[in-house]
Amino acid sequence: MDFVAITSCPAGLAHTPMAAKALENAAKELGLEAKIEQQGAMGLKNEITLDEAKSAKFLLIGSDQKIEKMGRFEGKPVLRVDINMCIKKPKLVIEKCTKAVDAKLREQ
Repeated sequence: MDFVAITSCPAGLAHTPMAAKALENAAKELGLEAKIEQQGAMGLKNEITLDEAKSAKFLLIGSDQKIEKMGRFEGKPVLRVDINMCIKKPKLVIEKCTKAVDAKLREQ
């Protein structure tokens, strides 16, 4: 798995699924394997399992909200971006996050 992501907005009814869909489509276009979890008023949708979290290179959070169940991502690089950027420029968000994580891994 290339990356996992969580989208969440205050209401969780519009921006959350829009951002998730945009990130899913962009990941496919970029040839990346990703799983996008949605957190909001509708509860957890498409929940990321512990195994999926462990296999991912990083966690992308499209939100400024508190994210539930963060323990499954312990030790993973976490990149947080505004949910609107995930909707408007999902490919750019993914590319920047991927480059940042790759650069950090090369430093180690």
